[in-house]
Amino acid sequence: MRGVRVLDLGVWVAGPFAASLLADFGAEVIKVEQPGHGDPIRQNGELRGPGAHWCIDGRNKRSMTLDLRSNGGQQILGQLIECSDVLIDNHRPGMLESWGLSESRLHALNPELIISNVSGFGQTGPYSHRAAYDRIAAAMGGLLYLNGFPDRPPVRTGLILTDYVSALFNAIGILMALYHRDARSGGGERIDVAMYECIFRVLENTVTVYDKLGTRRERIGNVAPGFYPDDMFETADGKWIVLSAVADHHFAALCGLMGHPELADEPKLATSVERGQDIERLQGLIGDWVGTLTCDQAIAALESVHLPCSEVMSVDRMFDDPHYQARESIIEVEDPTLGLLKQPAVIPRLNNHPGRVHRGAPTLGADTDAVLSEILGLSPREIAALHDAGVV
Repeated sequence: MRGVRVLDLGVWVAGPFAASLLADFGAEVIKVEQPGHGDPIRQNGELRGPGAHWCIDGRNKRSMTLDLRSNGGQQILGQLIECSDVLIDNHRPGMLESWGLSESRLHALNPELIISNVSGFGQTGPYSHRAAYDRIAAAMGGLLYLNGFPDRPPVRTGLILTDYVSALFNAIGILMALYHRDARSGGGERIDVAMYECIFRVLENTVTVYDKLGTRRERIGNVAPGFYPDDMFETADGKWIVLSAVADHHFAALCGLMGHPELADEPKLATSVERGQDIERLQGLIGDWVGTLTCDQAIAALESVHLPCSEVMSVDRMFDDPHYQARESIIEVEDPTLGLLKQPAVIPRLNNHPGRVHRGAPTLGADTDAVLSEILGLSPREIAALHDAGVV
């Protein structure tokens, strides 16, 4: 994506992570931050100094400070917009307009600009004014209602999943808009990413099933409706594995491994859907068998009959896992403050045009002067005046 310039005005994750994905593949991403404190995610996390989230999501970006509440800051941003391809923002709807940056104004400055607005509830509708973070959007989008066990309250996922899913949809939207602009002469575009809609979009078949059958999916724990066995089991050494034997031939192979080949011939266990009606018995049988084996023994046995399975990996296991090592799924990045840090590698893997990490997450405002001089052509005297005025 060399030659594509992105202005990242976002904060936290949903907007900035989309910019990170583009930066991993060569886009020039300029992170525009408020002078003094910058993106709040810089201070969020367990590490001393820059937050761990920032160290990962800020990699490959340039950081400049700009007070967008000031006329001077808005003028500088306007000049950057004129020579940029994409603007990403995830402030509450109306914030850009309060800075004098309405859609019409942005496209007057640059008719080819791709404007991406990310918000919890979207740019339109009666809830558009509401503030939202990951968990709020997950509740509105239906994920929280489904997550957990039937006899317990809803449970959040272990990650800020809605933020990251929204960023993925955002990145896809930006790439599509760039394609239409460049390959189809489509001009500029405005992308409206509502976080709740992003998680709603991946709720499997719940909407259609409710529409046609009136059936509302409820929390069902670790099982998947209509598919069994597809579950997690504890091994003799206190680890957990997940196995999937929903295909009939896989179920037959599993029955053979457990020493109960006759189960595969029972009429009421003939298909995955029918097996889903006898989950408690199958959970007990499979759990008892897995519980006699160590994790390595269970994986080896299941792999011997080509049955889909995996250890339920914790991060420390990932560091030592030979597959992670062979694919270099964990890389080292030089952080300007903390030194070498391990991070997830760039994905997806492109054979001919692979992404890479060429710099760690910058300190706040590290590239302000360079952006002003290299891109906008400002002189040292003009840059000094902006510093003195508190614009940068």
